[in-house]
Amino acid sequence: MSGTQVKRAFKYRFYPTEEQAAELSRTFGCARKVYNLALDARTRAWFTEQRGVNYNETSAMLTAWKKSEDLAFLGEVSSVPLQQTLRHLQGAFTAFFDKRAKYPRFKSRKKSRASAEYTRSAFKWRDGQLTLAKMREPLNIVRSRPLPEGAEPSTVTVSRDSADRWFVSILVETSVNHHTPTDQAVGVDADITSLATLSTGEKITNPKHSDRERARLAKAQRVLGRKEKGSNNRAKARLKVARVQAKIADRRRDHLHKVTTRLVRENQTVVIEDLSVRNMVNNRRLSRAISDASWAEMRSMLEYKCAWYGRDLVVIDRWFPSSKTCSECGKLTESMQLSVREWTCDGCGARHDRDINAAKNILAAGLAVTACGAGVRPQRETSRTGRPATKQELSDVSRMESPAFRRGSSQASRLVSAAASCRAVDSQVGS
Repeated sequence: MSGTQVKRAFKYRFYPTEEQAAELSRTFGCARKVYNLALDARTRAWFTEQRGVNYNETSAMLTAWKKSEDLAFLGEVSSVPLQQTLRHLQGAFTAFFDKRAKYPRFKSRKKSRASAEYTRSAFKWRDGQLTLAKMREPLNIVRSRPLPEGAEPSTVTVSRDSADRWFVSILVETSVNHHTPTDQAVGVDADITSLATLSTGEKITNPKHSDRERARLAKAQRVLGRKEKGSNNRAKARLKVARVQAKIADRRRDHLHKVTTRLVRENQTVVIEDLSVRNMVNNRRLSRAISDASWAEMRSMLEYKCAWYGRDLVVIDRWFPSSKTCSECGKLTESMQLSVREWTCDGCGARHDRDINAAKNILAAGLAVTACGAGVRPQRETSRTGRPATKQELSDVSRMESPAFRRGSSQASRLVSAAASCRAVDSQVGS
């Protein structure tokens, strides 16, 4: 069984001493200060002199800042996290110029993530003990799972979340074995009532973690709203709210990991839709349910797990009419309200469950994409491949003879119908 060399991060919780907590808090603050100073310098240089500032120039600025009287405190912490902050800012500008992100924003003391990144020169790793720069004792790490045997950390990221929990993320390079190849393929339709509906007819229940803690969260938020701003009692109330929200996020993430791991293990090809979650949450009636389902995080998990374990992830265009197309005869219905959960095809008279029918059509379109080599419509550029798919006309019938399509005459006809529907929608949208 072949394997792939990947960089994998193992995240653990740890409990710092008072001295370590104070040192890390200073490092977080200094890293945030350096980021904001460098961002301000680059922004001013552009708007006043029309001149770009690169990483080397900001690194020289950091040296000058440490020598100044007002910013001398920057020299009291390890220099490595500060240099890494400048590299992160350079990456943010690169993403902005590549039109993959917005212009970098200043970091807030209250809202931004408190973290610091240490490279190999700023920590010691001996006998499984991690000691960071400027510290005399190793971190008290609670190991929920072991690191791969013989793995040596290349980067360590220390963070503190809003619930006042401390985490350390250890990045190592390790080998991941591919799963045993299989001929199974599945289409996944994201849904509101259930987390996902599979083309096999199975509906994965949405636990709705936020609903389980809604009463506790609402009470904690009411208590927080009554506290005086800036008081110690308000800080304690804020911490209680953060802990409830952290519990919801942890449960949601754990469930998504179990679902995506199962899908990747059981199927060679996983087909999903390219949903615009950012736009969908603008719907006030459905925004809470969509956010609780966390479809974007599920897609992200499927992307890297398929890449790790030798599976194929196919993403079809969001405008493909999967719900309105009959999976039996391929007839396209003119319109269908979201409230319609079951419907009957006017062409063949087949009775469909809306979500199961959509999952079957998604699978059919995904297999057609696999055979023809690209998407139904141009897909977004992914950070993993760096190459967006291009529009393809599904006219080469001979390629339909691949093993992926040898699943019976009835399914083959549905695939051809789905391909025709994709081409029709493609021409309508393109015009």
